[in-house]
Amino acid sequence: MTMPDASPEAWRPVIAALGDPAARRVFAEIALDEAGAAPALSASRRRHALDRLIAAGLVADGDPGPTLDTAVFSRVLAAAPRAARPTGIHRFLRADGRIDRYPSAASDRRALLEHIAHAVLSPGDVVDERAFGERLARVSDDAAALRRYLVDEGLVERTRAGSEYALADA
Repeated sequence: MTMPDASPEAWRPVIAALGDPAARRVFAEIALDEAGAAPALSASRRRHALDRLIAAGLVADGDPGPTLDTAVFSRVLAAAPRAARPTGIHRFLRADGRIDRYPSAASDRRALLEHIAHAVLSPGDVVDERAFGERLARVSDDAAALRRYLVDEGLVERTRAGSEYALADA
């Protein structure tokens, strides 16, 4: 049996084979040990589909007949490049910069809230509650809770009138 290469592109023939309805049918027949149960494919079409599955590494052509080689999935996944895992506060942010979840560790939570405070307010900015809420809504599904967290953490403060917000003095 020919092993598919272990390159980062090794997934392509696997997906292409599984994308072919005839190959998928033959794959299912082999997986369910029901080869020929429903003769919906001509002998030549079946052979072509089987050859495609063998070339992709999904099936081994052996004796007494073809068998699944599910190890191909592990090989393909092992060869795929791994995305860099986010670090620091980026672990808690989605790709669009919105908060995915709040950290349980106090130091991580503080760092995330500091990042958010400086992302939505600049030094010297004084914004009313509505504008502040709109800015927070860009990064959180719960702007009111985020506002509370920022104020409770001492990163943002209300003005004396209580209707405007600004970064707290460092």
